[in-house]
Amino acid sequence: MDIKDLKFENGLITAVAQDHKTGEVLMVAFMDREALRKTIETKRGYYWSRSRRKLWKKGESSGHEQIVHDILIDCDADAIVLKIEQIGGACHTGYRSCFYRTIKGEIVGEKLFEPEDVYKK
Repeated sequence: MDIKDLKFENGLITAVAQDHKTGEVLMVAFMDREALRKTIETKRGYYWSRSRRKLWKKGESSGHEQIVHDILIDCDADAIVLKIEQIGGACHTGYRSCFYRTIKGEIVGEKLFEPEDVYKK
């Protein structure tokens, strides 16, 4: 399948980052065509920031990169799964996964770093 065959809604496609060994879901983000192209070319996670309205490389400020091992496309071609090796934490809050708490508010994830130590502004 080619990038042109994927279904981007308003220029974006949902991208799920999943640990390539354990299957743990680490984060969900969005990609535009350029982010997906750069991800394929470099084997590193690139995404589109809807809030900052720009392309960003995962780990560009924290060093917590994603090494992409494979990319899966869903049956409707409107979402993708990146099978990755996460270097450091995936979540900007310091947790390994962005899915670190239950619906009841219980913290179930592993905190790897303090954001203020990594994201000095």
